[in-house]
Amino acid sequence: MTDRRIVFVVFDGFQPLDLTGPHEVFHSAGGYACEVVGPRAGPVRSASGLVMEAAHGVDARDPAGTDTLVVVGGHGVDRARRDAELVAWIAAAAAGARRVASVCSGVFLLAAAGLLDARRVTTHWAREEQLTREHPEVRVDCDPIFVRDGRVWTSAGVTAGMDLALALVEDDLGRDAAHEVARRLVLFLRRPGGQSQFSVALWSRQPATDPVRAAVTAIHADPGARHDIAALAAHAGLSPRHLQRRFTAELGVPPAAYVERVRVEAAQRALTDGDEPVDAIARRCGFVTAETLRRTFHRRLGVAPSDYRARFRSTTGPSGPRADSAEEGRTA
Repeated sequence: MTDRRIVFVVFDGFQPLDLTGPHEVFHSAGGYACEVVGPRAGPVRSASGLVMEAAHGVDARDPAGTDTLVVVGGHGVDRARRDAELVAWIAAAAAGARRVASVCSGVFLLAAAGLLDARRVTTHWAREEQLTREHPEVRVDCDPIFVRDGRVWTSAGVTAGMDLALALVEDDLGRDAAHEVARRLVLFLRRPGGQSQFSVALWSRQPATDPVRAAVTAIHADPGARHDIAALAAHAGLSPRHLQRRFTAELGVPPAAYVERVRVEAAQRALTDGDEPVDAIARRCGFVTAETLRRTFHRRLGVAPSDYRARFRSTTGPSGPRADSAEEGRTA
């Protein structure tokens, strides 16, 4: 079978990981022929100073025959989208491509090429306001790490491009193939597109004072423990009202919202790291019932716990099909 042709579009000032991350995913999967196209053939300097070689320039490369077009992002995208020849080539390549994708701010080049009218897209959260302002014809949603709208796929920043590439591999070759690539590249886990761009490590500020730090430490030490405002106030040595004010001021979210987020991430880890039934995970992580966990996952991640587990793990383990799959179906 002929290899699928993946064409990456780069430009001066591109983000190197937007290219190299997805490129390695496709290369590791096999069955893909990856090419790099730039405004011109030859060296293209990235935003960090790393120089990459574009095998082809848009002036000489026929846009036909592209299976999947991937436009990378980077600080240079604002200048690149004013390059009429580059934008026209992207539009021509996209016209015949089976799929079109962007990583991070590469979405601006897709928009400049007229490929996103009325489509739902995502990009790096720091570019959300600009994209919304400059392209009112596009439906911007910067919570998910990647979004598929028909044949157009868009992703958030940097490492989310690897999640997008894994999803494209899964779309072509199946879940097990994508999972094997993730294992080979030692990726922490394979995230679904609906997962938020914001994990605790990213969205939460650090506590500025010892009392709030004590409350936060207690939450992380045992997410499933009792963490109502009275219990947290006892850890902090403050009155509940005083802790509520200081916690929100220092971390940017109220205690209850912080606790829920930590519990969701604890449940995510439990679902992907072991075979514990969903209802047991719900109790251990502080959700009490599987139904509460299911509703919280749908609200925060857009997927059920059982779907989250199935997406992140191979359908079979070292000893055959997972024994808890039937339990997941009953409890999730």
